[in-house]
Amino acid sequence: MEKPTVDQVWEWLDAVPDPEIPVISLVDLGIIRDVAWQGDTLCVALTPTYSGCPATSVIEMDVETALRGHGIEKLELKRQISPPWTTDWLTEKGRAKLEDYGIAPPQPAGGPSRCPQCHSTNLERISQFGSTPCKATWRCRDCLEPFDYFKCI
Repeated sequence: MEKPTVDQVWEWLDAVPDPEIPVISLVDLGIIRDVAWQGDTLCVALTPTYSGCPATSVIEMDVETALRGHGIEKLELKRQISPPWTTDWLTEKGRAKLEDYGIAPPQPAGGPSRCPQCHSTNLERISQFGSTPCKATWRCRDCLEPFDYFKCI
């Protein structure tokens, strides 16, 4: 088998969903940090959203499964924790997918700019801790819908 290009591998990885928020890919989440061939071994560097993220082993398994499914035989996954992941690494496409899914994307001001359901700016924080450690729970005062907010990290 001829080695696929690095661009092709990035495309494949863009189809691998985050296990906690399956609407967004690992590439859009920004945790796939590097893809490179070292000889005949494909090396993929991943940075978890935080060092204790319980989904990290599942993410690594999903990446390996996807790449092996495309015929990659020699694969090395590297967990890269420095520099630490930041919400700045989310792609614009990923931010839009989060909002379409009902999760307010991170904002530099530390809170959502609008309700992902009705787009109102009349919001209140319910809890600093949401369904996962990287999210908080907010509610729209206009449509009364609760929603997750992806915290800035």
